[in-house]
Amino acid sequence: MTDLRFAWLEITGKCQLSCTHCYADSGPRGTEGAMSPPDWLRVVDHVAELGAHSVQFIGGEPTLHPDLPEFVDRALGAGLAVEVFSNLVHIGPRLWDTFSRPGVRLATSYYSDTASQHDGITRRRGSHARTRANIAEALHRDIPLRAGVIDVSTSDHIGRQRTRSARDELVQLGVPHVGVDNLRGIGRGANASPAADQLCGRCGHGAVAISSSGEVWPCVFARWISLGNILDTALPTILSAAPSTAPSTAPSAARAVTGPSCWPQGGGSCAPNDPPRA
Repeated sequence: MTDLRFAWLEITGKCQLSCTHCYADSGPRGTEGAMSPPDWLRVVDHVAELGAHSVQFIGGEPTLHPDLPEFVDRALGAGLAVEVFSNLVHIGPRLWDTFSRPGVRLATSYYSDTASQHDGITRRRGSHARTRANIAEALHRDIPLRAGVIDVSTSDHIGRQRTRSARDELVQLGVPHVGVDNLRGIGRGANASPAADQLCGRCGHGAVAISSSGEVWPCVFARWISLGNILDTALPTILSAAPSTAPSTAPSAARAVTGPSCWPQGGGSCAPNDPPRA
């Protein structure tokens, strides 16, 4: 793999929510994994040295990692643009200060304009009110923010999902960038084993994902395709040996189907039909 431009850094599997569709299968029982803070700082340095332009801190819920502010500082100091993908359920004063720094942006997911439906998807009562309030707070603080409405309407228990109303509500709140995506059949969103048809076909094209266990994947959604583990081998070495696309011959890997790019928009989540940025 060459020409690294972006990295997902999945710093924890812990989350306050237990969303029905979570591709990372994270939740309250998740952990911070095997990666220590020095391991993550080394990864940030390597990502910058390899020429990447931006990183996204994800989880789980990245704000639950106590060292997130230090990781953000390290990334900014290395010249990387930073996005934190958070459920925005709880943001303390220290994190608001971190998110207010130049070069940092936020992203979040939203499911419905009604609390009962949103909370039914997240499986956490009160999550809608908290996320909505913190979206408003981020906008008040002029923190760059985008939101994605995820259509998980295949989940029978929520009824007909109010995705259009959710999008309209976000626009009315003043969120400048609102996207809509469909359920990914990965993690808790899968009815069976994950399949390559859930991928866009460009895994590893300028992007890499690193998990809290140190596993390196060509995409945050291609979680069954391991390129190596940075607790055993340095990231530059792993990427220098990695193919430019998902391997087709490894017994644990399925080649991604050819399709449109899902390059992270604004340095953020994987979004279909969003072409790579320079």
